[in-house]
Amino acid sequence: MPQHELVPAKYECTTSTASSSSACVELQSKVPKVPVNFLFEVIKPGLYRTTFTSKTHPLPPFPSTKRPQPDISATKTANATETSKTFRTDELEAKVEWKAEPIVSVGFIGEEPLHADLPYRSYALDGPGVAHYTKYHRGSLHVGLGEKAAPMDLSNRHFTLSATDCFGYDVLRTDPMYKHIPLLIRATPKGVVATFSTSHAKGYYSVGGEMDGMWGHFKVYRQDYGGLEEYTMVGRTLQDVVKLYADLVGYPMLVPRWAFGYLAGGMKYTMLDTPRAADALVEFAGKLEEHDIPCSGFQMSSGYTVAEQEPKTRNVFTWNRHRFPDPKGFCDEFHQRGIRLIANIKPYVLANHPAYDGLVKAGGLFVDPQTKKTGVARLWSAGGGTSGEGGHIDFTSKAGYDFWYNGVRELRKTGMDCMWNDNNEYLIPSDDWQLALDNPALKETNVLPEAGSDGKKDIGLWGRALHTELHGKASHDALLEVYPNERPFVLTRSATAGTMRYACSSWSGDNITSWDGMRGANAISLGAGMCLLQCYGHDIGGFEGPQPSPELLVRWVQLGIHSPRFAINCYKTGNDSLAGDVIEPWMYPETLPQVRRAIMRRYELIPYLYNLMLQSTRTAVPPQRWTGWGYESDPEIWSSKVIRDGETQYWLGDSLLVGGVYEPGVSEAKVYLPKKSNGDAGFLNTHAPYQYLSAGAWHTIASPWKDSIPVLARVGGAVQVGRNRQVVAPGDRANEAGLSADDWRGVEIFPPPEEMSEDGVWYSNTWLEDDGVSPPPARIAALTVSYAASQTEVQVKFESNVEAFVPPWLGKGLTIILPVGDGRRIVANGTVVESRRADEQGRKRAHVLLQREKGGQAESGA
Repeated sequence: MPQHELVPAKYECTTSTASSSSACVELQSKVPKVPVNFLFEVIKPGLYRTTFTSKTHPLPPFPSTKRPQPDISATKTANATETSKTFRTDELEAKVEWKAEPIVSVGFIGEEPLHADLPYRSYALDGPGVAHYTKYHRGSLHVGLGEKAAPMDLSNRHFTLSATDCFGYDVLRTDPMYKHIPLLIRATPKGVVATFSTSHAKGYYSVGGEMDGMWGHFKVYRQDYGGLEEYTMVGRTLQDVVKLYADLVGYPMLVPRWAFGYLAGGMKYTMLDTPRAADALVEFAGKLEEHDIPCSGFQMSSGYTVAEQEPKTRNVFTWNRHRFPDPKGFCDEFHQRGIRLIANIKPYVLANHPAYDGLVKAGGLFVDPQTKKTGVARLWSAGGGTSGEGGHIDFTSKAGYDFWYNGVRELRKTGMDCMWNDNNEYLIPSDDWQLALDNPALKETNVLPEAGSDGKKDIGLWGRALHTELHGKASHDALLEVYPNERPFVLTRSATAGTMRYACSSWSGDNITSWDGMRGANAISLGAGMCLLQCYGHDIGGFEGPQPSPELLVRWVQLGIHSPRFAINCYKTGNDSLAGDVIEPWMYPETLPQVRRAIMRRYELIPYLYNLMLQSTRTAVPPQRWTGWGYESDPEIWSSKVIRDGETQYWLGDSLLVGGVYEPGVSEAKVYLPKKSNGDAGFLNTHAPYQYLSAGAWHTIASPWKDSIPVLARVGGAVQVGRNRQVVAPGDRANEAGLSADDWRGVEIFPPPEEMSEDGVWYSNTWLEDDGVSPPPARIAALTVSYAASQTEVQVKFESNVEAFVPPWLGKGLTIILPVGDGRRIVANGTVVESRRADEQGRKRAHVLLQREKGGQAESGA
């Protein structure tokens, strides 16, 4: 892109610098012909807002977050002069200097600033957009930007801030990918800082990827259109900063509990004419039962919308009546088998779509100012690589929004449970195309009348990505209207920060089958989770590319069950680019037992995974976390490139550390077990040989490919488990499949080994449960298991707060599960609990009866 930078100078303060009650600095430069305004304000401890605007460079007219109300009660002006002002809040200090251009620095009092603008070049007008330059600290860990190719560490790299349909991308090199979230986080052992731009306009971020002999090392955020609105967040840890970000843009949404089971899919099924697709899909469901593989949902690819007659294009919200003669009957059939349906829907219409002419006349599509007519784009139409002319839905138009809303509503009434907002990257060919801006729903979102767009309607200023957000809102609100007592489930491929207020789940798009693809996906997940994409995952086995080998499929399934979202969905073009081929759990008979066992373990883990999601909706802590999350005092996490790259291991919750095997023919893996203190009790290998391992060290873990990947349990942790097959969520009023009640709960605990156990050392773990279905606010039960171990016994205590929700298993008690080889007796409230039969792994189990008490508490009984 052409560069036309102008750095305004000679700023003058327009507010009183001496006022101690003022928690902001307002500056103006009249050096350019059009005055430039600069504002820095304290929002609350750790959160700051900066704007850099002019009449020609207005605030983002549709910011991805609402402007928060400042709370400056704890903020004090520490120092104020004619050219500087310093604010202090608790441990934090923010300083603004304007001897020439504004220079902002933020950090902890008495320490080197974590964030500082670059002198002489800090804020620049750049043609119709802006650029913001800051100092780059070599050696820091940089993460975020929504969804970026591996490794997790973004340092010394350059990124496009946009979204694209990167089918079959290179997990280590492709940029951009599907998400547009301009959140960059710098993490250090002493503190963490993040910057977030609210603009939906395209942009670029050089994270130390550029340097100059005069300017030195720097970061630069470039935005193609409009002025800057940026938030800066500072805290001691990643958790502090991610929570501040969630306070700003919204916490992760509630996800229906069924969505944590196995989600099947594959384009081929819905593309079949002979046998017809509906019959092929029912046959697939029958094979699940035949092979005794539980399945909770099926991703209905867009083949169900393909026209029966030429040209056989995908026409959203229509049904191919040859492939699906009875859509509602088909949906009912799957519901009776306990499988929810996830409908693929794409926010565009080809010129031959039945609704195209009506949308053109009603103004539901973009307008090309050159022709004064509907803008025409080439859009994916039929098989791989095929295209046709048509237009994207303009969600700022009433006509376009209503068309989508009504279409989703009818699909839900037909029986589609979840909307899969796909192909919503909005690859518009011109920034000059015009928006309608007549959608009343805009008033319910973030449009700022004072933003100063000056009547401009061009998509460049407003941003392509705003449609991804409104796309999510339209699907979400329509689902909620049809079933107001159920939480809406919108799965989205593209996303902005605001999109995730409406879409509760996402994934990394059309990945490719390879060992590197499986490995690099971990890094993408970790970065995405820090940007609040937390019910997130990947297409297991790869979406495009060759079929996985038996070994790669098993390894990928073993890894995938330990992630928030577990889906096997693909479009293997091969020799048939129209329908492609699919990955099925039984595709290799010799590995079916391993795949089935892993999927059943996934169902056992649903209480643990679901608890992590409920926790994330409250605290913004990602279920899948970087190895250093919570272990900032361990120097190895900062010095090891392997750990900083985030490709080989991660936390799932705070009890399980998951590794992987990423090469064929390899039967062991190296894993680093982090340490918080010298008193850290270490970890237990949950697979053979079941040894205890020290924290703060690298270990080589035996991992035969037909047995396991490394899964290490933190000593003192706990994993809540349920049955290894599908059960009904307590809030599911229909239960068409007659699934069993969720009436059993076990807790796997990991006490220190006998020789390391100390009397009086208690470990406590709390988890959350709700009915799995109801929309927010969730009625949540909090349940706590505490345990202590000696050389001869393990003592257990149980507490609960079930005022809001009573889990159906509570009256039947709780099964305590010890590690393999641990034969110590289990004692509850001073009474030895009789052991049950050991499970298939040989683990000792004891069932503890629970007695409800007044006030919602429960105590253990023998």
